[in-house]
Amino acid sequence: MDSVTKRYPDGTVAVDRLSLEIPDRTITVLVGPSGCGKTTTLRMINRMVEPSEGTILVDGVDVQKQPVNTLRRSMGYVIQNAGLFQHRTIADNIATVPRLLGWSKQKARARAEELMERVGLDSSLAKRYPYQLSGGQQQRVGVARALAADPPVLLMDEPFSAVDPVVRKGLQEELLRIQGELGKTIIFVTHDIDEAIRLGTKVAVMRTGGRLAQFAEPAELLSAPADAFVEDFLGEGRGVRRLSFFPSEGLDLLTEPVVADGATAEQTAAAREASGAPYLLVTDGEGKPLGWSEPGSLPGGSPEELLPYGRPFVAGQDSLRVALDCAVLSPTGWAVAVDGTGRVVGVVSQETIGEAIRGAHAAGRKADGAGRKADVAG
Repeated sequence: MDSVTKRYPDGTVAVDRLSLEIPDRTITVLVGPSGCGKTTTLRMINRMVEPSEGTILVDGVDVQKQPVNTLRRSMGYVIQNAGLFQHRTIADNIATVPRLLGWSKQKARARAEELMERVGLDSSLAKRYPYQLSGGQQQRVGVARALAADPPVLLMDEPFSAVDPVVRKGLQEELLRIQGELGKTIIFVTHDIDEAIRLGTKVAVMRTGGRLAQFAEPAELLSAPADAFVEDFLGEGRGVRRLSFFPSEGLDLLTEPVVADGATAEQTAAAREASGAPYLLVTDGEGKPLGWSEPGSLPGGSPEELLPYGRPFVAGQDSLRVALDCAVLSPTGWAVAVDGTGRVVGVVSQETIGEAIRGAHAAGRKADGAGRKADVAG
């Protein structure tokens, strides 16, 4: 996008001289307050809105020089509330663009079935109609329909904003999984900075009036906002969000405070002495957490006598932000670390997580310093 402007007849400027180079096979998120031109920018890419000035190139080809129908069929488009055809079955909705491109009915149906599986929809839903599906299921159909003709570019306009937070998180995870498999070039519009940080390979923060405030990777955005507007938009949780980019691998996990259900008094005493921890984490026969045993009590009682262990984090996979959240929510102040199967691999205190956070910040400052020296030398 080179100096793209959208000016309406009444003089309103929705997008003002926007220049962006969107990397191939990445998720680029456009984020900003209402009225900043995010959706207008997205719609200018597939010419649902025609720019007043500037040039938009896709792989070096000017979109203005392509037939509009050809252009739109080469791009997937997902909107809020899915925008499905209510009179068509789910399979027929997904097969819409392939059929427009001349695919046979059999080939289009096969593609629809393949994509239903890819986006996590049961094949039994193929003959149902949109009104028979939940909001989250409809959004999955919308994503599948956008992917049906295997377009290189996918445009997504606040696709998950109309569903509840739990469903929204699941849809975000599904999108990241699909992107990991397919490697599309995705331009994603949202007003939610947390969604932008979670999904974006790069994030474009736009200010009111349709101007670009900052275009950067999420970690850079959080650590070095370009100006006061970006800093204010990121909000007071900026430091906590930044922890999402610090991995939990390397955390000093303790295994001594972990005991099996039914441990003897001698085993319990030995575990307390070895660990120095006030609480012991009790696990079941498969090594999965049951709860915390309070000081002075034996872990062999009923589960009702144990303190809840809260939400565990996956060691080495989840971030320090997740680990810290687990420790803060735990009644003991300790977080439980598990492997991919849910088996306990250790426990860690808030204090230890805090030390890891300070170490990560120090390493980041050192890396930034080295980068600045390299720039000066260059």
